[in-house]
This record gives sequence, structure tokens and C-alpha cells, in this order.
Amino acid sequence: MARVGIALGSNLGERLAHLQAARLALREIATPGSPFLQASIYQTEPLLCPPGSPPFYNSVVELDYDGRPLDLLRITQDLEKSLGRSTVAIRNAPRVIDIDLLYFGTELIAHPELILPHPRLHQRRFVLQPLAEIRPELVLPGHFQSIHDLLRGLVSTEPALIQVLETRGD
Repeated sequence: MARVGIALGSNLGERLAHLQAARLALREIATPGSPFLQASIYQTEPLLCPPGSPPFYNSVVELDYDGRPLDLLRITQDLEKSLGRSTVAIRNAPRVIDIDLLYFGTELIAHPELILPHPRLHQRRFVLQPLAEIRPELVLPGHFQSIHDLLRGLVSTEPALIQVLETRGD
């Protein structure tokens, strides 16, 4: 069993409802009785998206998962499809839901389908800030600074995040 961090994002349709549906579905795959941490939901400006892309709602959850990383990747990809995500040819195009694995316990994974910890996690305020709410002391595998320290030292052109909904804990 591993503690797993998962980022959630939506910038199409009922963004809040999409994130809440994803969180409910992820709670269902978590190890029963284990802590399910969920950060607040923030509105963020689109980063590296096509011009005119609407703002995102972003959050992070952490849960216990009793399985393999690639199995969890497939589950989250299936969840994206079931929540209405379509395949588009444009990179970073607006989307109903985006579910990204951030870390899987202490594992370092370099697989063609999955790299963990997420290779750009430490560069993204829209991931670090919600993650710092629920796991400020976490040091990712292959890193030497805590999430709190990574956020504090972040040099980014991302605008400040706007808290939309405060939700923490189980």
C-alpha cells in the first residue's frame, strides 16, 4: 500500500462539479478506512494552453492505494473518460477533467507511460499550493526539499491562485 498524490483540474463546463465527482470516485478506490486528504479548490490561469483557454479549477487529493502504479494510471484514465474527457489533438487544450498522478509513495518511476514523481510538479504553483495545504512536510522521492519549501522558493510567472472552495481532511 502506498500514499498517492493526485492532481485534479477542470476548465470546461461545471468545473466544480467535475472536481467533486472525481474526488468521490477516487475515494471509492482508496484503501477503506484510510485517510483521504483533499486540498481546497483554486481557480488558476491556464498555463501553456491555447490562447483563449478558460481558467481552471485545480485541487490535489492524497489517498492510500493498494495496487500498482500503472493500474492506478489506467483507473484514472478510465475515470477521465467516464467524466466526459475527450481525446483532442491540441496539446493542453481545454478539458472537462484532468487527473494526474503526482507521486506513488517512495517510488521513482520512469516508464514510457508514467514518470513519478511528476516531472514538473515542483515548477507549478497550481499543484504545489494545494499540496502544501495537506502535505507541507512531504519530501518527494528524488527531492531534498519539502513541498512547503518548494512552494516558498518557487520562481514562477503564474498569477496568484484564487481559493474557490475550502475543503480539507477526510
